[in-house]
Amino acid sequence: MPEDAGVANTSIEMTETVQPRAARRRWRTVRVWNVAVIAGMVGLYSTVVGVGVWSQGRPVLSLNYWMKGGGGGAPKMAWVAPRMRDVPRGMLGDSVRRGELIFNETPLYAAEFTHSRIACASCHAEGGIQPYASAVVGVPVMFPQFNERAGHVITLKDRIQECFVRSENGRPLPYEGKEMRALVDYIEWLSKPEPGRRPFVGRGLVALPELKPDVERGQGIHATQCAGCHGANGEGKRPMFPPVWGPDSFNDGAGMNGEEDGFVRATQYAAEPDGDAIGAGCVRCGGVCPRAAPTGV
Repeated sequence: MPEDAGVANTSIEMTETVQPRAARRRWRTVRVWNVAVIAGMVGLYSTVVGVGVWSQGRPVLSLNYWMKGGGGGAPKMAWVAPRMRDVPRGMLGDSVRRGELIFNETPLYAAEFTHSRIACASCHAEGGIQPYASAVVGVPVMFPQFNERAGHVITLKDRIQECFVRSENGRPLPYEGKEMRALVDYIEWLSKPEPGRRPFVGRGLVALPELKPDVERGQGIHATQCAGCHGANGEGKRPMFPPVWGPDSFNDGAGMNGEEDGFVRATQYAAEPDGDAIGAGCVRCGGVCPRAAPTGV
């Protein structure tokens, strides 16, 4: 074999050996960069999510807050409900948590004081914080106040008694009992001042023009818009949907008896945009409530 042919063969073998090694090095470099980029993206995402969770309720971490000046005359953030996970430990915290349970599931956690299947949250929606649905936020500072029906000044505890006697068709709570203390503590917890936020807006009910009850029309609206949750005969469906009339509902002394239109307008607007129509349609629908027992509250 010629001498130059041997040299050529050796060069080919060296080239074939070097090229795969170079390719493997390039592939390893690409993989390292890919892993680094993916790890960086995961780290950045985790940081953003972590900061978002941690900063809930902290306006100083809001981009909108800083764009508007970050203090020093900057507009305040909207009101937000206190988080139950922030309720302190100890006797007060235990009482607040008990109050939340009683408020949202009164027939279960205060069964001896209510004859109905109505909870506080049945008339004060979303645990008492929904605007224009009889929210209890900010109520404590409104008492004591003169009550026209009672004919004298009443306290917040007196007002809670009215709810149990009339709206829940039950009997009064002991004024110094754990149930009363828990409800007051819960309402005060919802109403605690938040200096960095605007005041709560939405006390009372939606203001509607005077509506003429139309039983026939109301029955039709109830059948199409209300019965799916509250039953064909207004009996409600456990555990979420309360009765709207009948022996397990509020009695005829309750504030809700005759004020359903504004409440329904606030809580069921998405289901029926014609607020006036659903208000007129749901004025009792011909249903009957229990008679209120005489009370001095």
